[in-house]
Amino acid sequence: MIAEDELILQLMLHNLLKKMGFTGIEVVSKGSEVIEMCSKFHFDLILMDIILADDIDGIEAYRIIKSQKQVPVIYITGNTDYIYRKRAEALGFVDYLPKPVTYNQLKDIIIPLFSKS
Repeated sequence: MIAEDELILQLMLHNLLKKMGFTGIEVVSKGSEVIEMCSKFHFDLILMDIILADDIDGIEAYRIIKSQKQVPVIYITGNTDYIYRKRAEALGFVDYLPKPVTYNQLKDIIIPLFSKS
C-alpha cells in the first residue's frame, strides 16, 4: 500500500513498485484510509508519508494499525523534523527515507524484506 497525499508522488511510488514486480498496489491519501484499508485487508508493506491529507498523520495511523496487526512500514517523507523521527522510532519501522526516493533506494530496502521469506 502507498499512503501519500501528493498525486505525483503516488504515481512515482506506484511505478517504482510495479517495476519491482509488485501488483495489487492500493493508494490512499489519508491516515483514516490507511487504517480502514488495513482493517479490511492484509498488506505486505506500507510506504507511508508522515504528513497525510487529514488530521491522522502516518505515525498515528501506524500506531493504530500496529495494535491490530504486524505490517512493515517504510516512511517516505519530506519532513525530517527530529520530533517526527523520534515518534516514528518509538513504534519501529523498516526505514525512514527523505523525498525524493529513487528506485535503487527502495529496491535496496524492499527486496531483502521479501527474500527472507
